[in-house]
Amino acid sequence: MSKPSSNPRYVLLRYLSGALLFRVVFCSCVLVSMLEILALLEQTTPILQRHLGIQGIFNYACMRLPFLLSGALPLSTLIGALLMLTQMTLASEIAILRAAGLSTLGLYKYLVPATLLIGLAGIVLDDQITPRSEQALAAWWNRTDPSPDEGHSFWFHEGTSLIHIGHVADGGNILGTVDVYARDANHMLSKTLHAQTAHYSGAHGWTLYNLEGLDVDLKDQKVDRLDHQADMPWQTTLAPQDFIRLSSGNAPLSTITILGMLRGQLASDSSPGFLRAGLIERFLRPASLLVLLLIAMPVIYIPPRTGTRSWLPVWCLGAGLLFIVVQGLLRAMGNAGLLPPPVATVPTLIIFTLGSLTVLLRNETR
Repeated sequence: MSKPSSNPRYVLLRYLSGALLFRVVFCSCVLVSMLEILALLEQTTPILQRHLGIQGIFNYACMRLPFLLSGALPLSTLIGALLMLTQMTLASEIAILRAAGLSTLGLYKYLVPATLLIGLAGIVLDDQITPRSEQALAAWWNRTDPSPDEGHSFWFHEGTSLIHIGHVADGGNILGTVDVYARDANHMLSKTLHAQTAHYSGAHGWTLYNLEGLDVDLKDQKVDRLDHQADMPWQTTLAPQDFIRLSSGNAPLSTITILGMLRGQLASDSSPGFLRAGLIERFLRPASLLVLLLIAMPVIYIPPRTGTRSWLPVWCLGAGLLFIVVQGLLRAMGNAGLLPPPVATVPTLIIFTLGSLTVLLRNETR
């Protein structure tokens, strides 16, 4: 008794998904390799000046890899889809599928699962892997810095208090010039503390050294100078890795960290709009890749006689790059507080989806 043949739909789904995934992975490897080379050209000299050697270069490249891969994923998806669809069109595979009754919408549906898989991998990369790797890189870079006191200062808020840190050293275990501005429930200044340094130990937590301060009563307009103290325990929930994260500027954050910042449970140096826009953009990553796939679809209409002389792949590539640029510009406006987070993330998807569908319908009716 002969074995029943596989369902042709599943065979086609496996073929198209495998072809798309292979080309996206290939494009990601090429783009990430180029970005790694450019990053190492810039950082090799500082790494060698710190006497970290070849091991330091290797560590830097490995810890930087997830961040570069996350940034290259949208462009890799666009180029991978263009390569696959163009090759299938020039090899008459698209014509054969059309003759078998497969429509443009049907072809797109077969490519959706692989694209969603890439998008979900991007979410995991952005949410879990990249924040950890960038945190490790920042801590390692700070720990090996021969002159950490030349690092930049930064502000953040913890609860109702505003805190200024002069610099971070020893991977976050030493802080220089700590200024704490405590505020009451009405956000009125109640006390200031100024310490020369702060040190962290696992057993005793944070300790402030060479401490001075002021006791402020704005209602009675009174200011009393506090006695000088050689050292004092610092009651804060922040750990050394938190100061490394805060000193890194707009470092990648996990969803749990963002939600903690929005709820006021974690220290933050970012505006709520910036955090909300980042959260929305992260979970819209699969939708963005589906739009890029839709932008690449018109290459299946390359005329057989034109072949590789067609400009259609170039136009599709330009449209995809325009989508990525516009998405980045609106996100930057959302980060600056000029646009609400939903307006900074969703309209680009809608506009380019409608534009791509218009191009596909126009080609279908020719």
